[in-house]
Amino acid sequence: MKAKEIYRKVEFWIVTIIAASFILSFLIMSKNAESHGSYWFSFYHIQYNFYKHLFMPCLAQVIIYYSGFLFLTRFIDEKRDDWAKAGGVFGSYLIIATLIAVTNTYTDGWKFGKFSDQDEVYNDIFIDSFTTVAIVFIIYIAYYILKEFIFRNIHIRKFSATSKKKFWNSLLAIACWIAVLIIFGTNHSPEGVAVFGIGVPYIALLVWLHLRYLIPLAGRERYKSKAYWIRIIPIVFLLSLIAGAISMGVTGSNEFAGAFVMYFFLTIPIVLPLIWFISKNKQEKDTLQTALGSSQANLSLLRSQINPHFLFNALNTLYGTALQENAERTGEGIQKLGDMMRFMLHENMQEKISLAREVDYLNNYIDLQKLRTAASPAIIIQTNIEEQLNRLDISPMLLIPFVENAFKHGISLQQPSFINISLHTKEHVLFFDVHNSVHPKSDYDPEKMKSGIGLQNVKQRLALLYPKKHELIIRESAKEFFVHLTINL
Repeated sequence: MKAKEIYRKVEFWIVTIIAASFILSFLIMSKNAESHGSYWFSFYHIQYNFYKHLFMPCLAQVIIYYSGFLFLTRFIDEKRDDWAKAGGVFGSYLIIATLIAVTNTYTDGWKFGKFSDQDEVYNDIFIDSFTTVAIVFIIYIAYYILKEFIFRNIHIRKFSATSKKKFWNSLLAIACWIAVLIIFGTNHSPEGVAVFGIGVPYIALLVWLHLRYLIPLAGRERYKSKAYWIRIIPIVFLLSLIAGAISMGVTGSNEFAGAFVMYFFLTIPIVLPLIWFISKNKQEKDTLQTALGSSQANLSLLRSQINPHFLFNALNTLYGTALQENAERTGEGIQKLGDMMRFMLHENMQEKISLAREVDYLNNYIDLQKLRTAASPAIIIQTNIEEQLNRLDISPMLLIPFVENAFKHGISLQQPSFINISLHTKEHVLFFDVHNSVHPKSDYDPEKMKSGIGLQNVKQRLALLYPKKHELIIRESAKEFFVHLTINL
């Protein structure tokens, strides 16, 4: 069972136990009902009933929060589109906040004695409720992001140095944010809690929206494009409305307009230019790292591909074929080998090549290996590689390391062996599978002590060239090795 599935079950039972504990505590309180929660009702001379004003509404709130947590967790996990997730979270917030506000009209029924006007009572209750639920949602979103970050790195089996740095920096930032909030809270400064507690998530959300959507959509025109301003102004307006409403609830002030104006008019001239400045520096740094990593990867790849071991095997195969039959197959083999060497020396240096040329190289390599193993009926090599008539491009030499690995570890001249290779495309997505047997190298094999850099290299290149646009799954057992690669080209 996967770690994430186990965690979901543990998460479900923990939340269920917590909800059940609250319900149990309410049942215990009912034994001495009239002593709980009646102070403010008595103070404002409002008739109090334990079941009407405490037990039933609090029980409903536990069920609302519990059901909302389960729904949101399942909804966000199933939805792939980020906008759909955002819409679901916002819609859930409105529904849950409204339901909590309705229940609070009973738990805070004493406020009908505090205020002379019923509209003031409902305004106060609904503002408090929407503010409380907003804080709960902020905590939930932070929890979900942290959970997904951890499992994403568990999925790739280990944290990279960059991931570790981001993880600890994120934890440090969250800890500092919480510490400052605690300081403001203990000093009874609701204004500080409102500005810092809401302002930081507000800016963080704007940064995330820019890096994930707005900056890529703006293209080369960047912040000068009209399309960018058409998108950003409604977003800032809506977020300022939400932040202003939450600030008003935290501070207990009725100055909603002032809070809204502060967020909206400080964002345009100060926050947005700062975000663009940060993104520009980040893009320049990422571009330099990608160029450096790609150059190093290509150099390592060239060294790993043109090696004497492979060339000697190919030449020995051609020599043995020439002794057994006419020169036709030998000539075909030499032609394929020449095409491969031409590909490695010329097209391999390009940033992108047509997928059809990559597939041609792949087929040439497989045909040469079939020549070498043709005399061994116990070796079964099956291919299902579609002819590529599309105009898709791919970075060169991304697929061959998996096939080389299959022939290196999956072929034995003494034992039954198999290799299955399939490749097809659907629209702009490439699907590539390699499944092979595994045979330990003998002590006299010259590559037994070589760790090889082929698979490590291709993983590095995929991360650099197709970030968040590929999926690589590798499964290995004592007797079989399986690779599944999906790339959005």
